[in-house]
Amino acid sequence: MKLKTIVRAIALLGVAVPVLAQDAGVSQRVEITGSSIKRIASEGALPVQVISRKDLERQGIVTAEQLIATLSVNGNGLDNLASNADVVSGAARGNNGATAANLRGQGAASTLVLLNGRRMAAHGLNGGVVDLNSIPMGAVERVEILKDGASAIYGTDAVGGVINFILRKNYSGLEAQAFTDITQQGGGNITRFKLTGGFGDLDTNGLNLLAALGYSENQALRGDQRGFVNTFQPNRGLSVDTRGTPYGTVFAAGSAYNALSRDNTKDPKTGNYLGRGVGPTLPGGGTQTYNGINTLNLPGQAGCSSVDGMAAYDAVLWADPSTKYGCAWDTGRAAVIQQPVKNTNLVTRGTLKLGEHQLIAEAVLGRSESTKIFSPNQISTAGSATSVSTFTFANGTKAVNPFNGMAYPSTGADYNRVFNSLVAAFPTIEANRGQGLAFRWRCMPCGPREVATTSDTSRFLLAAEGPLPMLAGWDYRTGLSVSQSESTSTLGGGYQYQKGLADLINSGVLSPFVTPGQSQSAAALAGLEAVSARGVKLYSGKFTVTELDGTVTGPVFKLPAGDVMVAAGVDLRTEKYSFNGDQRSTINEVNSVITGAAFDNINALAGVKRDIKAVFAEVLVPITKRLDLTLAARHDDYTGFGTTDNPKVSLRFTPIDQLVLRGSYSTGFRVPTFNQLFNGVTESPYSGKDLVDPAKCASLKVDLAVAGCEVITPTILTGGKTTLGPENSKQWSTGFVWAPMAELSFGADWWSIRRTGTIQSPILSTLLANYALFPENFLRDSAGNIVSIDNRYVNAGETITKGVDLNASANGKLGLGRWVASLEGSYLIDKRRRLITSSAMGASEVGQFTRADDLSLRWKHNASFTYSQGDWSGTLGQRYSSGYKDAMLPGVANGSVVPADWNPDVKAYTLYNASVGYTGIKSLGLTVGIKNLLNTDPPFSAAYDGNTGAGSSWEPRVADPRGRSFTLTIDYKFF
Repeated sequence: MKLKTIVRAIALLGVAVPVLAQDAGVSQRVEITGSSIKRIASEGALPVQVISRKDLERQGIVTAEQLIATLSVNGNGLDNLASNADVVSGAARGNNGATAANLRGQGAASTLVLLNGRRMAAHGLNGGVVDLNSIPMGAVERVEILKDGASAIYGTDAVGGVINFILRKNYSGLEAQAFTDITQQGGGNITRFKLTGGFGDLDTNGLNLLAALGYSENQALRGDQRGFVNTFQPNRGLSVDTRGTPYGTVFAAGSAYNALSRDNTKDPKTGNYLGRGVGPTLPGGGTQTYNGINTLNLPGQAGCSSVDGMAAYDAVLWADPSTKYGCAWDTGRAAVIQQPVKNTNLVTRGTLKLGEHQLIAEAVLGRSESTKIFSPNQISTAGSATSVSTFTFANGTKAVNPFNGMAYPSTGADYNRVFNSLVAAFPTIEANRGQGLAFRWRCMPCGPREVATTSDTSRFLLAAEGPLPMLAGWDYRTGLSVSQSESTSTLGGGYQYQKGLADLINSGVLSPFVTPGQSQSAAALAGLEAVSARGVKLYSGKFTVTELDGTVTGPVFKLPAGDVMVAAGVDLRTEKYSFNGDQRSTINEVNSVITGAAFDNINALAGVKRDIKAVFAEVLVPITKRLDLTLAARHDDYTGFGTTDNPKVSLRFTPIDQLVLRGSYSTGFRVPTFNQLFNGVTESPYSGKDLVDPAKCASLKVDLAVAGCEVITPTILTGGKTTLGPENSKQWSTGFVWAPMAELSFGADWWSIRRTGTIQSPILSTLLANYALFPENFLRDSAGNIVSIDNRYVNAGETITKGVDLNASANGKLGLGRWVASLEGSYLIDKRRRLITSSAMGASEVGQFTRADDLSLRWKHNASFTYSQGDWSGTLGQRYSSGYKDAMLPGVANGSVVPADWNPDVKAYTLYNASVGYTGIKSLGLTVGIKNLLNTDPPFSAAYDGNTGAGSSWEPRVADPRGRSFTLTIDYKFF
């Protein structure tokens, strides 16, 4: 059997496999993602997965985010519209409406995203990751995914791999497409319209003009629209840990005297000041005190469930008996679990052919509009993330937070009703009647918080390519591009000026204790509207990349086995970033502070930039007819970091025509983002009562009976650090592709990535548990007491990730038609890390729940079967993700309770999709499909996070919350 036949059969499958040997009848040389050398297409041996426009349409994929979710090689991080839909922390904050790629689970910042082989500007707010919403998917011809490190070719960020979106070129005609994706259960619908027109043909006219306009919309999906979202499942080990409820909860803490104190003095040493108050005991109930009491949960009262979304706080699961009389609120049902996003893109491209040369002018414009909608603000007089003790303004002045020490006034029917309920259960507090109530309250009448973000992106390119004069077989490629992303976030509903909101509560007009089933007074609602911060620009940012690149490639001399091919080039870039904080002139006044607004002026950057100068070279040496050696190296010079050199060596061996063996070794790097370097240092007083000094308290648990285990409330320092350096990596891979016949192909690639100097911001619990590794992060006063904890970024850690990528494909005849089957899978062998290079390597993270990083699944695959006959074609696809060990709430983790239906494992997740296409009508193409054919819900998970409502009772990093949906695509070619 001729190899040419095998090659063409494999190419039909749309599967990423290299062709096994050069076919003498083919002479067209092309550039492949991951290499600068133009080579005959059938020589490629890189692990590159190619997905065509037709593949995308068959699967009903119309956005880059949807595509990334189907890739088995992509990780499971907080990178999609579901996982960052609610309150998030760390790097995901400020990503409003943005989504990102995360190849091999190395993090979004370690995946390089290209458009037609060139860089794009990072998202205007995060300043470090390309927003996939800026990709004009309606104009994409194919997507190439390089599953290998490529810093030797492209420079920074190409650690986990490279995704290259390649747009349509040399198109002539006019076609329109309409697409809709409607969910069966409502919410989360998707639509897209695109119009593509082209004039001229390069080969016949020497000119081609192309324009493509696309519009897509993802509608919002709320948690209460899906039955699987239910955070009150104590029988399965899950319940909510928030007592910020729609009906207020009374606390003993507060800097003002309040009802739950059993001490009638206001002496700060003994009274009920912030952090000093204790709750009452039951008559005859021993010494157990109770705090965070919701009167609805007291004996004889209406019960927590009398308010929609509330239920009793589970003191057993959270291992805190003092919370027995609390209520909790289901943040998952209240969350918007998929953000609404609208994308508009325009691509214009003109190509002029002058002899063998091409001159190219290209403009890519886009606008992404998202609205992040999440839970109403929680107001606390006992301290919370939104009510620290003081505010520090840009000019250094401080103002007292009006919520600090605030107490609901002791007048009116609501106060009397609440206090009478408390006295009925705890008679000892009768002496406190007339004192204000310290509380925690979810301000439902304030409305859900909304942040609208508009991102305008652009890239303008002038380029030329063609043969080099007087150098036979040599080609050049050069271009000048300017890429920009500018994003602005504006407050919508749910945000109020804090002083005005506090005044409404202090006056008793706005009540946290409105009787269940009743609403706030007209005066309260009017007052909230009067202090609304709707329309205030929260922040904005702009990222700009100006790049001049040039590459030449061609043969240098001939060996017995063939030409030695060389590529050499230069890459000159300037990256600029600015971040604008609150621009209001009144920001230095206490009246201007907005409750729960995410960022402030401390992160403002008037403008920073860095220049990058790079040279690179690549050599392909045909050692024998069956053995090729490729060497590549790149030298980068970065402003602020100095120089870095990164080599790559790869081998391709074909012992027989049907078999390719390949292997590679390379180094890579990733420079810190501008935010990681230059964000201001934020000082946030820790408001919880669960921290101890790790140097004095071995148990790390508060225990007043043990010396040294007293509560500490240090200041937490977060933000940028200008001394950060680049991360470094070393990568290895080896694999094979075996095509024993034209109808069958198998492939496997083993890979390993070791990263050192990883940029990390260890979560607070990690710092405490590893105090001996980070003693310098705990800042102490002269008496040895911790006053602050530095939680800023550090270059400290090391990670090792190993896996195997597998692919298989087959095709044949069946009846009068043909069938094609394929499988792409990724098996994660191991993933480990150490916090610093001198510490021991941690346990494997594969199949283990983690909240702070990528969720490492053992096995993921995508399989498909397509049958075509005449004008008809049908596709059945399967998407699979393996299960993992679930998170455990404290009561389960410490063994104090084993819920009746508790399962320590999250089940595997399998989806089936089907589509049928018909092209039997002139100029018209129709495709209908069903996504999630079996209407499979996301598997249950007990991974509740009080700060990420979107993940309550399911895992958004793995599962699609939309459920079964029906798709229809209509294509019409006008000419």
